Amino acid sequence: MNQPEVLIKAERLSRRYGTRLAVREVSFEVRRGQVLGFLGPNGAGKSTTMQMLAGALAPSAGRVTIGGHDLLDEPEAAKALVGFLPELPPLYPELTVDEFLDFCARLHRVPRAATRAAREAAKSRCGLGEMGRRTIATLSKGFQQRVGIAQAIVHSPAVVILDEPTVGLDPIQIREIRALIAELGREHAVILSTHILPEVQSVCSDVQIIHRGELVFADSLAAFAGRATGATLLVELRAAPDPAALAALPGVAAVEGLGAGRFRLRGALDAPTVAGAAVAAGWGLVELGVERRSLEQLFVELTTTDDAGEAA
Repeated sequence: MNQPEVLIKAERLSRRYGTRLAVREVSFEVRRGQVLGFLGPNGAGKSTTMQMLAGALAPSAGRVTIGGHDLLDEPEAAKALVGFLPELPPLYPELTVDEFLDFCARLHRVPRAATRAAREAAKSRCGLGEMGRRTIATLSKGFQQRVGIAQAIVHSPAVVILDEPTVGLDPIQIREIRALIAELGREHAVILSTHILPEVQSVCSDVQIIHRGELVFADSLAAFAGRATGATLLVELRAAPDPAALAALPGVAAVEGLGAGRFRLRGALDAPTVAGAAVAAGWGLVELGVERRSLEQLFVELTTTDDAGEAA
C-alpha cells in the first residue's frame, strides 16, 4: 500500500537571532492526511519554526520543501500550496468578512471568476455562512479566529499551518475550532502549533515536542501515549541501600531518591524481580507499587532542563 505523498519536508532547519540559536537543526516530514501537533512550552521555538515553514521567515540554515518545491528556490510555487494562520490573525477589522476573504483570495491568485465560490466554500467550512456582511471588528474573538482560518484555506492549499489557533477562546469556541481542524486534516497536511496538551490529544495523529529549539520527541500520538503510560516503580526500603545498588538491578535505567528510604525506579521494570532482589539483599521491603505517568508528566519531563536561555 502506497503512503500518502509528503507535502512538507524540513531538513536541518535552524534559525539564529544574533548569537542566539532559536531553532537548531529541526528535521521532519508531514504527509497528506496527517495532523501534526507541534508541541512545546512558551518560548520553545514553535512560532519561529512555523514562520519558517510558511515562508514568512528565512532560515539561517537548512531547507524547506512544500509539495516538492524548495521554499527558497521556488518561493511562489511553494507558498501557493500553503495556508498560514499566525498566532495573531492577520485581519483588517474595518472590512466585512466577505470583503476580507475576497481580498485574501486575490492575494493567493485565485482567478477572479472563482473568487466568490472560493470565499463561500471557506466560509461554509469555518461556520461563517451568515457572517459575510458583518464587519470583522464587530465579531467575537471566536468568530475572528474562524475568519483567520478561512483566509488560510480560501485558496484550497495542500498545507495548512496553524499557530496557537485557540488561544484566548472560551471552551465552546475551542471545541468548535478543534472540530474544524480535525475536518481539515482529512484532506490537507496540517501542522498545529500549541503548548496545550489536550489540543494535541483531541485532533492530532502525530506529535513533535520542541524544547529550547530542538526536537526532543517525534512519533505518533499512540506512541506518545504508550510512552506516557509506561510504568515506573515506587519502592520503600527499611534498610535503604546506596542508589547505585538499585541502579544495578535488571531493567533499572534510572533511580530517583525521594527521601526516607523511598525511591522511584524507571526502566523496563519487572516488579517481582525488584521485590525478590530487595528481600534477598535484606533491604527490608516495606512497599512496592506501580506509578503511571500522565501525558502531562511526560511532557514536563521532556521539556524541563536546568539550562539557561530561551528560544523564540
